[in-house]
Amino acid sequence: MTDPIFTAWKPEHSALWGNVPLHLKHRLHQHELFSRPALARLIEAAPKSNYMLIETGRPNERKLWREGEMGKLSGMEVMDAIASGRIWLNLLRVNEIDPQYGKLLDEIFAELEGRIPGFKTFKQINGILISSPRAQVYYHFDTAGQTLWQIAGSKRVFLYPKEPPFLTPETLENVILYNNETGIKYENWYEEYAQCIDLHPGEMAQWPLNMPHRIENADELSVSMTIEYFTTDIRRNMFVNGANGLLRDKLKVKPTRTLSGPSLMAKTALYAAASKSGLLKRGRKQRRPITFTLDKEFLAKPAVSAPAPDAARPAESVLGGD
Repeated sequence: MTDPIFTAWKPEHSALWGNVPLHLKHRLHQHELFSRPALARLIEAAPKSNYMLIETGRPNERKLWREGEMGKLSGMEVMDAIASGRIWLNLLRVNEIDPQYGKLLDEIFAELEGRIPGFKTFKQINGILISSPRAQVYYHFDTAGQTLWQIAGSKRVFLYPKEPPFLTPETLENVILYNNETGIKYENWYEEYAQCIDLHPGEMAQWPLNMPHRIENADELSVSMTIEYFTTDIRRNMFVNGANGLLRDKLKVKPTRTLSGPSLMAKTALYAAASKSGLLKRGRKQRRPITFTLDKEFLAKPAVSAPAPDAARPAESVLGGD
């Protein structure tokens, strides 16, 4: 795109990025890569390793969480099916599926790095979420930097404080170590402390690292782009929290949260050694089994209740999960 991607960037946004939730405007909803034909082609090109298809419960229902596969439907048929059910399709790492989405990703970060002094990123990944009217993503948090770009339809993002009891050090450590997002505690009274951002086409949200959140769609099909990225500080945060989890879980030591000096070096080495040894992989949760195929037979059946692992089942990371 020759024109700037952000359409109403203010000087203060450069200082606020990553520190407080931001609600900004963009022009990606006008991009040809997000037309229905382009999205249909992307769906048809996606191998199973590059998508998650999830059926969730009705609004305020937290008892349905099933993973499926797209079957032999065309891309257009998949989108029509999503529009009529409580389903979300997470196309993972679309920059790997089609290099045009990778080029767009490069353009976004080139603009961000030009606008935000000292902002340098690596391991950028973009995904596309196509989800049903009233579909929801349950209470969770992400371990990488995240942005959410609304392309079609509308949704509400609920953001919660990143301090206890909403997010504890132990929870943060366990998710980084074991991808165990089912262990995140949620209480209905958290809603009293939520900050809400309503996203419409041409709007995007960005929030501080590890901030818990959940999402509810409006009464229309939603298309969003998600972006995951790392910076040196984000990677440092992951190393320290991962090592702290090992110290707490394996050695029964209460760790400090120092992010510099000899402590950082020692914890980085500990986390790297655990990763290299396979210890982290052995402890991580495996993906749920495939329990349905998105085909005409499935679409003709009413939703079947399939209990989630706990009462407040959080979503997988919007870009992770495999």
